[in-house]
Amino acid sequence: MTRVWTPIAFALLAIFAVAGCNDYGNTFQSPGGASLTFLSPPQIPASTCVSASPSCPTFLLTLNGGGFVPQTRVLWNGKTCPLSTSSGASTAPCLTNITLDTNNNVTVLTATITAALLAKPGTATVNTINPNSNYGTGTNGLSNPLTFIIDNPPNPVPTVTSVAPACVVAGNPPGITVTGTNFLNGSTDPTQVSTVNWTLGGSQLQLTAPTASTATQINVTIPATNISAAGNATVSVYNPPSAPVPNVPGSTGSGGGTSTITAQTTVMVQPSGGACPAAANGQAASATAAVAEETPALSLDGRYVAYTAVQSERAQIFLHDTCEGARASCQPHTSLLSVTKEGDAAAGDSHAPSMSSDGRYIAFSSDANNLVENAPSGRQIYLRDTCAGAGDSCKTSTLLISTDSRGAFVGTESILPSISSSGRFVAFLTITPSHAPNHSAAEAKSSSAATNSGYRQVFVRDTCVGVANCTPKTTRISLQPGDGGGTDAAPAGPALSGKAKHVAVTGAKTSTLFTRSVPVDDRVFLAITSDHR
Repeated sequence: MTRVWTPIAFALLAIFAVAGCNDYGNTFQSPGGASLTFLSPPQIPASTCVSASPSCPTFLLTLNGGGFVPQTRVLWNGKTCPLSTSSGASTAPCLTNITLDTNNNVTVLTATITAALLAKPGTATVNTINPNSNYGTGTNGLSNPLTFIIDNPPNPVPTVTSVAPACVVAGNPPGITVTGTNFLNGSTDPTQVSTVNWTLGGSQLQLTAPTASTATQINVTIPATNISAAGNATVSVYNPPSAPVPNVPGSTGSGGGTSTITAQTTVMVQPSGGACPAAANGQAASATAAVAEETPALSLDGRYVAYTAVQSERAQIFLHDTCEGARASCQPHTSLLSVTKEGDAAAGDSHAPSMSSDGRYIAFSSDANNLVENAPSGRQIYLRDTCAGAGDSCKTSTLLISTDSRGAFVGTESILPSISSSGRFVAFLTITPSHAPNHSAAEAKSSSAATNSGYRQVFVRDTCVGVANCTPKTTRISLQPGDGGGTDAAPAGPALSGKAKHVAVTGAKTSTLFTRSVPVDDRVFLAITSDHR
């Protein structure tokens, strides 16, 4: 009997010996550390940010549970995240953050995770470790592990800038072209495709974008049953969330959404047998002809291009990011620049973009009255901060440039801007509808006396962009009455040098505010200023 049980006893000891080994090489130990209940949030989209860039955002993960002590450390995939206040911890890919109360009890336990740990979709294991001395022998101080999900990168929210045609007749199935940005065509994944939403009265229709669509244009046909009544139909585009990560339970994807409905995304539906007004086509043709010969603006490195194009019968300013010289994750895209604070397109025609060397600032003229609050009537000069290359904290904005507290621009229209390389200075041309009496030489030196002092005048606006302790001001590059006073159908504007030290002007005979001027030919001179840097 004894000989039978002896081998069994040795076998059991061998099993316990193998099972008792852990990652630390010790004999069997129970977890014995803190207890984790859930993570907040439980998942996050993968980061496409370059981890070496200081602008890459970090992610704060909250660990909920009990049994935490001041010496608790968070583990990400088995690697300890050092305490955030320890020496040299700022270079670690993850940091443990502990908040203590007056009794030295842990009230909040979080981990700061860098973009480098979120670059690849999938899962990560999160747990904590407490010092063994808190629990004695037989424990390793580890908590139970929880799974954190890293979803696929988020899909963008689409933007619709125009829908053509702007008018259709009920009962005639139209093919419509939706133009915008961030459209999905399912070319790599059939589930990742945009949907066009058509709403007319109580009729709603969802049309899946064909694979022939592009990131900026979708062509779909509206069935006759969905245009059976007259009215105004709205068009929007919906992007689904990114696809879930394969073989990862709980992965839901992220991002996506529906574009904003504006006046430019509304289609007029005329009654059956009726006709669309001629303006619906004629106005667009006129706007197209007006921008056909406009020159685009280019950033110094060639990455950004600003240009004028027709959208919903209006000339608008667009910015295209070619991604030339950018990181591999950059996707070329086009955005509308002549927009309101709410993102609506300009309610007028915009022309003549001029770009700073880095592509961040775009000056342009527009007769829209909705780009800023209390905008003056007629054509004015605006400066758009696109935030290109400025980081996530930057907010896009639009400034009125053709402004002066002394009333220099009353009764004038401003056109043809020229921006300095930094975006701080903007030169532009003003046009006065009619002649005014001649001013004295003293008056010619005051910008407030510039009102109606001739048909055309040139001004330089110091916007103070990028400069502290600076007050924006406008300086008149004075032309004597009659200078540039011809009736040319296409007047020429000023050209500002990169550092805003020189201004070239056409149609001028003399200059009165320049330090000196250099004649170029019979109709052009180079004005050299003294106070623009």
